[in-house]
Amino acid sequence: MTVPDPPGEASAARAADRALRAAARHSAGRLAAVSGCSVAAAGAALAEPAVLGHTLDLLLRQDPARVRWTVWCAVVIAAEVLLDAATARLTGGVDARSTAWLRRLGLGRLLRTAPHHAARHSPGELSARLTAQATTAGAVPAAVVTASVALVPPLGGLVALVLVDVWTALAFLAGLPLLALLLRAFARDSGASVSRYQEVQLDLAGRLVEALGGARTIAAAGTAEREQARVLARLPELGAEGRRTWRIYGATMARTGALMPLLLYVVLGVGGVRLAEGALGVGGLLAAVRYAGLAAGVGAVTGRLAAVVRGRAAARRTAALFELPELPQGERRLPASGPGTLQLCGVRVVRAGTVLLHDVDLRIPGGTTAVVVGRSGSGKSTLAAVAGRLTACDAGRVLLDGVPLDELSAEELRREVGHAFERPALFGESVAAAVAFGGGPGPAPEAVRAAVRAAGADAFVRRLPEGYDTALADAPLSGGELQRLGLARAFCRAGRLLVMDDATSSLDTRTAREVERALADGVRPGTRLVVAHRVSSAARADLVVWLDAGRVRATGTHAELWRDPGYRAVFGVGAPDPRAEPEPASRPPGRKAVR
Repeated sequence: MTVPDPPGEASAARAADRALRAAARHSAGRLAAVSGCSVAAAGAALAEPAVLGHTLDLLLRQDPARVRWTVWCAVVIAAEVLLDAATARLTGGVDARSTAWLRRLGLGRLLRTAPHHAARHSPGELSARLTAQATTAGAVPAAVVTASVALVPPLGGLVALVLVDVWTALAFLAGLPLLALLLRAFARDSGASVSRYQEVQLDLAGRLVEALGGARTIAAAGTAEREQARVLARLPELGAEGRRTWRIYGATMARTGALMPLLLYVVLGVGGVRLAEGALGVGGLLAAVRYAGLAAGVGAVTGRLAAVVRGRAAARRTAALFELPELPQGERRLPASGPGTLQLCGVRVVRAGTVLLHDVDLRIPGGTTAVVVGRSGSGKSTLAAVAGRLTACDAGRVLLDGVPLDELSAEELRREVGHAFERPALFGESVAAAVAFGGGPGPAPEAVRAAVRAAGADAFVRRLPEGYDTALADAPLSGGELQRLGLARAFCRAGRLLVMDDATSSLDTRTAREVERALADGVRPGTRLVVAHRVSSAARADLVVWLDAGRVRATGTHAELWRDPGYRAVFGVGAPDPRAEPEPASRPPGRKAVR
């Protein structure tokens, strides 16, 4: 009894087939050329036995036309060789284009989805899907074409064999049902085995990348042998599935390899009898044997069929990336003179069945510095991600200057909403390029240097071997230095809203205060939403948003909230001490506290 496919596997198979069809359309012209060359090569292969047999009869009879037909033999053989070579070359090009297309599709979906969707897949698993798995899947479009055309010589050879001599054809046909059963069993068994092999391979890759990423922790804990055993735990299973796959392939090839010569011997024996009876000439016998060889070539389809099976299984693994939902965007623009007012209206966020934000209503006036505080797990980073449209909310709306963020164009959104993170990732060939990294026109060199100074990073950047032109690979950066360069990048691209998710956690107190002053005076004016843990950051803010278990428990100035023991407990402080209680710093002229 066949076990029905689980819904997830059936969905992945459909997604994989859609992606493979799209890859085939992407290389439609080249696939047509592959098909044309393959069909022409098949035609030459079918013509060859008839031409050779007729030429042999002419040579035996010393017919004057034998010279012309000998030339035709050479032409047909040369055409078959050249067309096969052209097919192989074109097939390689199609494989490369299809692989590149699948990789671009998967990578594009991965980069355009919300980060929490991408985080469901480990880095090692993603690398395997976009490299080895995509390469195997990329061979499917051309393999389907060549496998289909590969049936032409066997079928044509069988028809020609009937035309040459029906009795030799019947002798050959007697063994075809067994061959069909062998191929059917191969397709069924190898598909399941290849799928399991690739699944284990992805898991191994994920474990390896995890171990490499935590190499320092493993070394410090002295657990190298344990981690090695964990990474390689499924290696025997991988080996078993690999051996099983090759046993299935080898057994099928061995059986077809044994069956085909037997069929040819039967054809040769029947043909010999027919030759002795005078019902078949020498040339006819040669043609019959060659056509039987072509008809027996149906077993060669096994190799191409195996490529299709492996490729479809790999495509199903890669299909998890193809199906990642894109973060939807619109086409609207923000009002030109908007101050950067941020509003969250009934925002609700659910991840893996857990509600992270409960119907949050919040208004942050333009030009305000708002600090988000709360215990670990209260939803601070989720609020920051929703406010900057790094992720979508499941209910409610987020508006910037009255325009819903999901209706803004991607270009407008990323130009006007900037981000700084706790652990920034730097991209670019040099330090200056890393700070200037972003969409749209690049900032001027002086703007880059001003942003680096505002982030308190100018001094250590100038000490690098080539200063701002130092390659990132040659710039040994501490955690604080890396964070300052991330801040500089955010300052360089600051729009009317700047979201800082714990972006000063690795800075010392003095540098953090310098950054806060730079935010007030040295960076483009706008609204700041800052996730922070320091009392000093909350004390200097215009507005404090106190989150508790995904809900806004209170908003106000730090001085107002400080009277609440629960608020003080967020910072690990007990009863208020007038001598230790921080006082809000003076604000820039024209900026008022928001109550």
